[in-house]
Amino acid sequence: MTELAYHRVASTSDLDDGDVREAQVGGTLLAIYRLGEDFYATAGICTHAYARMAEGYVEGEIIECPYHGGAFEIRTGKAVAAPCTHDLKTFPVRVDGDDVLVGLPVVQPA
Repeated sequence: MTELAYHRVASTSDLDDGDVREAQVGGTLLAIYRLGEDFYATAGICTHAYARMAEGYVEGEIIECPYHGGAFEIRTGKAVAAPCTHDLKTFPVRVDGDDVLVGLPVVQPA
C-alpha cells in the first residue's frame, strides 16, 4: 500500500458548489472541485491534450476540457466524452475544519 501525505490545497470557503480551482503541490498540478459539501481532486492536465482542467466547465458532476470538449466524471476521473479516452488520475481528499487536504503518494528515497 502506498503511503500518502496530505497537503492543504484550499479552504472550504474558497470554492462554491460547482467550482473548480487549480492547486500545485510540489511538481503535481491538481484540479480541486466542490460538488455540494464534497470535495474532489484530479490531475490538473487533460489526458488528451495539454489543457488545464481548472479552466474547464463544470456541469453537474462532469468537467469538460476547455480545448476540445472532452469530458470526465469528477468523482472518478472516468473519461466520458470524446476525444478523451484515458481517465484522469484522482486523489483522495479530506476536510479538516476549513482546510481541504489532498493525499499524494510519499516519494521514497532511492
